[in-house]
Amino acid sequence: MGGDKILLSHGEGGKRTRDLIRRVIAKRFENPVLSPLFDSGLLGCLDGEIAFTTDGYVITPPIFPGGDIGRLAVCGTLNDLSVCGARPVAISCSLILEEGFPLSTLETILDSMKAAAAEGSVLVACGDTKVVEKGNADGIFITTSGVGTLRDGWRPAPENVRPGDRVILSGTMGDHQAAVLIARNRLELSAAVLSDVAPLSSMLLGALDEYGGKVRFMRDPTRGGVGVSLNEMAESSGVRIVLDERRLPVAENVRGICEILGFDPLYLANEGKALLLVDGQAADGIVASLRKSGYGKNAAVIGEVTEGPPGVLMRTSVGGMRAVDYPVGDQLPRIC
Repeated sequence: MGGDKILLSHGEGGKRTRDLIRRVIAKRFENPVLSPLFDSGLLGCLDGEIAFTTDGYVITPPIFPGGDIGRLAVCGTLNDLSVCGARPVAISCSLILEEGFPLSTLETILDSMKAAAAEGSVLVACGDTKVVEKGNADGIFITTSGVGTLRDGWRPAPENVRPGDRVILSGTMGDHQAAVLIARNRLELSAAVLSDVAPLSSMLLGALDEYGGKVRFMRDPTRGGVGVSLNEMAESSGVRIVLDERRLPVAENVRGICEILGFDPLYLANEGKALLLVDGQAADGIVASLRKSGYGKNAAVIGEVTEGPPGVLMRTSVGGMRAVDYPVGDQLPRIC
């Protein structure tokens, strides 16, 4: 293999490249589609309308409390498919490695990807690996793409959102960004804060199986958090959303971090949560469905759709009303 670090020769297409791919990467994702190592993964015929997504991951540090860049890449791609109502079928894995990156760290990340893919019931169908000179990257970057199939005719329908619908959040806000912030700044806290990075396919598709068209529209509130995602949803739907501050779920240790450092948990990134706009009459049942999953145990109705110009407002805990707008600037770069 050439030692315990990534070498430039691992990316030059020769014996070391072949050894790295076969002995370190491909063996962790072995399946009939990947194993031939063709230039493309041959998926066969897919049943249903196809969903396709892609994303790049540049998070620093690459390993953080509750996860790492590998789990993040798999879960992020699965969740992008799932909020569109698609059952994930296959993903790709493209690695950009910096010369000198520890091989043991790469193996840890690949093991994490393998576990997340198994949990999400998706196969890694193809991949690519490149190596750049030391100083021209930051350890490891990952790009994943995913293919899924829509089921039972459900698809996102922001045009169907109407006054009386409810807003559901599947769990607490800001866990991922708070965990990355703590790791990056090496803060010492009495209570651990873990990233929420998780595959949501089973939870969300289970809710769709039960409630179908009662779910109008879903998003995963990653960069920009719940505040940004709800503004995007209000804009797409042409509706006004009013949140109830008292109902917003925030873990106490995350709330404490925000109070100390001046962050608003509404705008902190999540990597294992979903926002749903749903028929108001079905909201309680959908919350109960989400709570069947460990990843949805803190699901709650956090607001409603009302009459009025498009936008997002929040009814505060003291009874006032304030706007929830897009933030200016980034509270923490490179969180995913």
